[in-house]
Amino acid sequence: MKILAIVGSPRLNGNTNFLVDQALDEAAKLGATTEKIVLSQHEVSPCLGHDNCASLAACIQKDDAGWIIDKFYEADGVILGSPVYYLNVTAQMKAFIDRNYFPYKKNIRAKARAVGIIVVAEQMGIEDTLYTLHQFVDWVFFVGKSRRFVVSGYANKQGEARKNHQLVAEARKLGQKMVASLQQE
Repeated sequence: MKILAIVGSPRLNGNTNFLVDQALDEAAKLGATTEKIVLSQHEVSPCLGHDNCASLAACIQKDDAGWIIDKFYEADGVILGSPVYYLNVTAQMKAFIDRNYFPYKKNIRAKARAVGIIVVAEQMGIEDTLYTLHQFVDWVFFVGKSRRFVVSGYANKQGEARKNHQLVAEARKLGQKMVASLQQE
């Protein structure tokens, strides 16, 4: 079983990355093969909005989005992690979401059977960010609410999530729940 995390945080040592690592570590302890892709470390250009996707064999943009999306669509479980920047997902995560328009226009759905969502905010915006990520999940997967696992919380400074024992425990539990859910089938 393969669990892939897509992280929209540009901070490699930030709170979101840390919490995603906690979830992946727990999943790996239970036998899952895990991988994390931090979008800021790759070239994922914004969608060009030309609306020709349905008529093309491949996206015309030649960046890292193609291979990332391929991995994303093949994973058994997916974790989406984003801090809240200006009341919603980061620009990196939004670009990734928008680039999924190509497979959508081809009627391709991701095969993941469980999805985790991790959102960290400084002050506000968790609800809007969760809404955006749930909408994306509805658009890309056939994963019902019972197979979606959410962790959200607040951290005012980089590294603060490490000190929030409850948030760390919830992230670890997310990894455990994803594995348990994937093992049910």
